[in-house]
Amino acid sequence: MSVVTRAAVDIEKPPPRARGWPRARIVGYALVGFWILFGIGIAVYLVYAWNGEFFARYAPAYLQGLGTTLALVAISMVLGALFSLPVTYARMSKNRYLSVLAYCYVYFFRGTPLLVQVYLVYYGLGSFRVQLESVGLWWFFRDAFNCGVFAFALNTAAYQAEILRGAIESVPRGQWEGAASLGLHKLQTLRKVILPQAFIVALRPYGNELVLMIKASAIVAIITVYDLMGNAKLAYAKSFDFQAYVWVAIVYLVMVEILRHGVEWIERRITIHLMR
Repeated sequence: MSVVTRAAVDIEKPPPRARGWPRARIVGYALVGFWILFGIGIAVYLVYAWNGEFFARYAPAYLQGLGTTLALVAISMVLGALFSLPVTYARMSKNRYLSVLAYCYVYFFRGTPLLVQVYLVYYGLGSFRVQLESVGLWWFFRDAFNCGVFAFALNTAAYQAEILRGAIESVPRGQWEGAASLGLHKLQTLRKVILPQAFIVALRPYGNELVLMIKASAIVAIITVYDLMGNAKLAYAKSFDFQAYVWVAIVYLVMVEILRHGVEWIERRITIHLMR
């Protein structure tokens, strides 16, 4: 065996299996143990602090708030997805003015807190009541729920535009050239070739954005929207029972876990052709 062959064999050998208890493993087990104990502690607290009267009184309000939260997130995500399409086009456009305008929009909504944006819409636009009434839009902006949807849609549109832009740009340029050689025009190429591949790349970031929107939806409670968090605040103000917030945390956690597993299931289904 030549020296080159021996060197190649030495390089291809797998690394030795780690033995003992390295620091990373100890820290990992410690964190897992902490969260297990934390979960057990919450369960024990809920068992001993169970208040049937509290549950019977406020459970319907929690369900109503959950419906408001889901409606807020769903409408905002759909409107944001629709608005992100022209923003993505403008960001990728060779037209300098369109590109700069879209960049400023994305920069503002990704660079400022969502809480500030909600305030700007609810209190800022609310100060222009006369002007909004003159153009027939006051009926929309006088409702706190509509203001929340408007602010959330603008915010998530900026994030979704960047997700979509990055996913499209991740598709190799050869895909466009191959589709053009088959006689497909740009719109057909985008719909039949580019977007299906880009969707695989964008699915996980879209799922993360949806999770962030669900958790951020609690912000609308500060502008008098009785969503899940708003009803929890109302329940605590009337009962001074801490489990009002424990239950709402559990509901948010369940929603996030269901969504996470749903995104993973969809990802497995659409990438089955990539599995070996």
